[in-house]
Amino acid sequence: MTEPSRTVEVERKYDVDIETPLPRWDAIPGVDAVTAGEGRALDARYFDTADGALARAGVALRRRTGGPDAGWHVKGPRQGDGRLELGWPLGDGDDLPPAVAETVATWTTAPLTPLARIENDRTAYLLTGPDGVVAEFVDDRVRATDLRGGVQREWREWEMELGPAAPDDELRRTVFFDSVEHAVLAAGGRESASGSKLARALGF
Repeated sequence: MTEPSRTVEVERKYDVDIETPLPRWDAIPGVDAVTAGEGRALDARYFDTADGALARAGVALRRRTGGPDAGWHVKGPRQGDGRLELGWPLGDGDDLPPAVAETVATWTTAPLTPLARIENDRTAYLLTGPDGVVAEFVDDRVRATDLRGGVQREWREWEMELGPAAPDDELRRTVFFDSVEHAVLAAGGRESASGSKLARALGF
């Protein structure tokens, strides 16, 4: 089986109004610079069984184009503060690659069909410190379609995901995210009401 890329995703999500200005990051510990925003046009299709076996297991399967990590992704169940994300290249066509199917078989071997489409106009910013990228902040303007229910939804949200130079102990991570939340709330953002873009696309 083709070996996938492996990333442990540790992030926080925030709801925000369309016209809310971006937060100021000058009081975030360990951060001394923020890059200019990089625009990314992302287009993802999510898949599940007819009875939602992956969703019940806390797993998401998607094929996404655009951005530096375009490809097939399997996001596993949440473990503590993080979530393991496995990634494979896009390959040819839209068919599920055998290596991805073999991984998904951990949770189900039933047929998989399109569940939702999520298009995202993303602007990404890197928060850097002396040792490299502390975190990536993204400003997302999302258009989502529930492909089974036929419902379309639009919203804007922010995400802050830890990078390779992030604090490596729980206390410092807590301080980091507390500082991020303070900056987000000061700008007019608020804690996310939904656990993921997919959940929100489906009305949860």
